[in-house]
Amino acid sequence: MKTTIELPDALLAQARSYAASRSITMKALIEQALRKILTEKRQSPKFSLRDASFDGGSGLTQEFQSASWEQIRDAIYERRAR
Repeated sequence: MKTTIELPDALLAQARSYAASRSITMKALIEQALRKILTEKRQSPKFSLRDASFDGGSGLTQEFQSASWEQIRDAIYERRAR
């Protein structure tokens, strides 16, 4: 299949020089490059988010174990009111 691509002049010049130095055609160079990048993409490891969860231990401190959410919230924001 034929297709047209636009490349920056400097990149095209580098590619032509590279292909000529290895005695390959631009078509072969582009095919090799595409195959390489597509293979690398398939083989790259999947992103895995590390477990950064926090172990709260026994939960709330003694002072807040029987407190309502409003009391806990008020204690959190107590210094901001000043």
